[in-house]
Amino acid sequence: MAKTEAKPRPVPKPTPTTQAFWDGAKKGKLMLQWDPMKRKYQFWPRANSVHTGRRNLQWKAATGKGELYSFTITHVPVPGFESKAPYVIGMIELDEGVRIIGNMVNVQPEDIEIGMRVKVAWEKINDDITYFAFEPDRRGKRPKKRK
Repeated sequence: MAKTEAKPRPVPKPTPTTQAFWDGAKKGKLMLQWDPMKRKYQFWPRANSVHTGRRNLQWKAATGKGELYSFTITHVPVPGFESKAPYVIGMIELDEGVRIIGNMVNVQPEDIEIGMRVKVAWEKINDDITYFAFEPDRRGKRPKKRK
């Protein structure tokens, strides 16, 4: 049986709605949309606020820190990730209050724990796209609850 070539990793295509997110990522900043009326963040990028339906969103840099809310260990990789298996995909609850899904890096699957503190890590895919992932934040502490 002939061995097939591995497919390249899928690369996101920025749109007018997501361009600020990808521009921030290139600079090492995790950008989130902010609704100034409700004083809340949202993720994933979209044209309208999920809180009010208005088109009044602003972009703000997030801390890039949070807590692992949930995760899965992938043993059978999707095309483009064959060399990374097994790998962990985590749902992170950012300190800003939104949840974001990303790969977990620089940690073995058996060392992953719900509730562990994490911080954003960056992977340059090509000259145009830098992708976010998360890694353990061994010095991280939970922030005080906002009122």
